[in-house]
Amino acid sequence: MNVIPRKARFYFLSFLKHDFKASITVFFVALPLCLGISLASNTPVYSGLMAGILGGIVVAIISKSHISVSGPAAGLTAICASAISELGSIEIFFLSVAAAGLVQVLLGVFKLGGFTHFIPSTVIKGMLAAIGIILISKQIPLLLGYDEADFWSKELFNIFSLDHAFAHVKNIYHHSSAGAVIIALSSLGLLITWKRTLAKKLTFLPTSFVVVVFGVLMALVFKNFIPALALKDSQFVGVPSDMFAEIKLPDYRSVFANAAIWKNAVIICVVATLETLLSVEAVDKIDPYNRITPQNRELIAQGTGNFFSGLIGGIPITAVIVRSSANAEAGARTKLSAIFHGVWLFVFVFFVSSLLNLIPYCILAVILMRTGYNLAKPKMIRSVYKLGREQFMPFIVTVVAILFTDLLIGVGIGVAYSAYFIFKNTYKAGFTLQTRNEGHTRHYFFRLAINVSFINKKKLKDELEKIPDYAIVDIDGAHSVYIDYDIIEVINEFKTKAHHKHIELHLKGIPDVETIEAH
Repeated sequence: MNVIPRKARFYFLSFLKHDFKASITVFFVALPLCLGISLASNTPVYSGLMAGILGGIVVAIISKSHISVSGPAAGLTAICASAISELGSIEIFFLSVAAAGLVQVLLGVFKLGGFTHFIPSTVIKGMLAAIGIILISKQIPLLLGYDEADFWSKELFNIFSLDHAFAHVKNIYHHSSAGAVIIALSSLGLLITWKRTLAKKLTFLPTSFVVVVFGVLMALVFKNFIPALALKDSQFVGVPSDMFAEIKLPDYRSVFANAAIWKNAVIICVVATLETLLSVEAVDKIDPYNRITPQNRELIAQGTGNFFSGLIGGIPITAVIVRSSANAEAGARTKLSAIFHGVWLFVFVFFVSSLLNLIPYCILAVILMRTGYNLAKPKMIRSVYKLGREQFMPFIVTVVAILFTDLLIGVGIGVAYSAYFIFKNTYKAGFTLQTRNEGHTRHYFFRLAINVSFINKKKLKDELEKIPDYAIVDIDGAHSVYIDYDIIEVINEFKTKAHHKHIELHLKGIPDVETIEAH
């Protein structure tokens, strides 16, 4: 008799075969994100790392998503920096994070998480592609060995926008090194070669792990044997030796004394919720088993994570498409991958941080570039293009809008553009018109669609106005499920005109309404 439950055996075997390797891959992807986002948010490195740990362990345990991975998100950096400035203290800011978590939990409890199903698939694909492009562009300074603390800023984008372009190029040149470039290019070559050849044979070795070990060894060789190519300390991951000394707890005395705490909590909640639900929607599309994440349960999980993150001095948490796509691409099957990526973060950060400090940023940039490429694959873009203009245009508009604004505004523009196409098609499809001659008389046949709305009012009115005297007109609405009042009003108004123009009018399935006349 087998005493081990079948579900437990499945999770155990899946962890050994798939999730263990994926968790290590996600760990190496999550680490630079935690560090970079905490710096961009004007918070201590500890805050980003704690958010990554809680997102990996607490959120994943509560969530029913199988491959989604949560942690600090780049889309919230500007909001966090602004909130800290407004509130005047990082300890008060942490209260806003905890309060935002409570509001998220309430949204999940009251089942308000399903609105992202109304976002078109092409907009979500555009969001993924834009994130991939941004992720790749952000890594280029690091590949060159850029060693300034603002590596997560828009330094590179300013070059493309010609905003003090020469000064930025000169700045990157003076803060880069040949050693970092050699390590990055060698590691990139190893990554591509390993993925194409040995990855399928040595499945127990994650590609990202191999690349990181290779990069660390090259950096040590340069430091000990080729000083001219040695990297600076600022070009390595910098985790404080005593993480517990970094802890800053929230100022609980201010929770009801400062209304700005709750205002910023609502802002954080709204943005984090949208980013989470959009990311989960996108992640479900790349799940090889096509599993669907319960969105209300996800909000409860995210809210719980944010509540505890705020209590212990962490920044806001969302489901993050970069980590999640890396998780899926690494072959994850269950949530154990996300949970153990949080465990690895905890173990390394609090017990062996000295090992993390051996990793050059340029190596982590190589791994993130690969993840970005997977999000914005040319093959995927071509497949959307082949679907036709009405699918490709919302996709490309979303990509461009996100690149020039931010994630939420860009998605909003993409949805608005998609709505324009719906409006245009609905305008065209309200009815069909056929004409034929019966002797000297022109016969017009109007057949209304299943649903006819006020959008079709102008087109119908214009067609009726064109009908000449002494014509025969049939308007058939018998097969329509819904006919808007405005359409019925236009048809009933046409009755009077038809009488004066000696038009023979036949109506089928068109109810009478009382028209409102101006006096």
